[in-house]
Amino acid sequence: MRKRAYIPLGALLVIAIGSVSNWSGRADRMAERLSADAGAALAAEGLGQVKAQFANRYGAPSRHPVLSGGERLDDVRRTRAAQIVSSVRGVGGVSWVDGSVSARSGERAFEPLHCQEDVDGLLRTRTIRFQEASAALLPASRILLDEVAAALEPCSGAIIAITGHTNKSGSEAANLALSMDRARVVREALVRRGIPRSSLRARGMGSSEPAERLKPEDPANRRIEFSVIRLEPLTPTPVDMPGPR
Repeated sequence: MRKRAYIPLGALLVIAIGSVSNWSGRADRMAERLSADAGAALAAEGLGQVKAQFANRYGAPSRHPVLSGGERLDDVRRTRAAQIVSSVRGVGGVSWVDGSVSARSGERAFEPLHCQEDVDGLLRTRTIRFQEASAALLPASRILLDEVAAALEPCSGAIIAITGHTNKSGSEAANLALSMDRARVVREALVRRGIPRSSLRARGMGSSEPAERLKPEDPANRRIEFSVIRLEPLTPTPVDMPGPR
């Protein structure tokens, strides 16, 4: 009888901790490299006062930076600074933190720069697909949703509309219900990937809005669309006056 090889529990824990530490170290190095490259690019354009923080709202390394230090810049220069950072290789969506304070929540207000373009780019050649006449996601769509969630992550301060569509087949009441169910499934999938539920709105349109240049019966009308909608800041109270932009 062949003897089984046993690995002590302590050794397994050391291996697991080592793997996590190795991943964390790579992420930290990525953020440091992106920060250095972005800083050099900004300085070369005379915008060294702008700082790019490559960390998410939990402090973990991220390739989606938040820019600060542009309080004295006009809109043209702020846009230019964001474009410079977004052109650095490896950088994802860029946001500005403008220093204003919400009268109700006290949270910082963010200005999404190109989240919509990032998501549209992902969906230009690929589609979130479901099983036929069902709201069950196909396995390949889960990978695409991972990428969509990463693109939407820097869209803080915005409502993200998730709209389900079907082609014209069967009753419109059934199509409307199916498109809504699919939008809700996508919403829940994004919540599991870290997008706040409060930012997501699901709606179903049935077959009422076929894609451009497609006949209503075309199966290609079965799709999910995302719309990133900027929120207007709340009117500040005298106590909560906004800080410098």
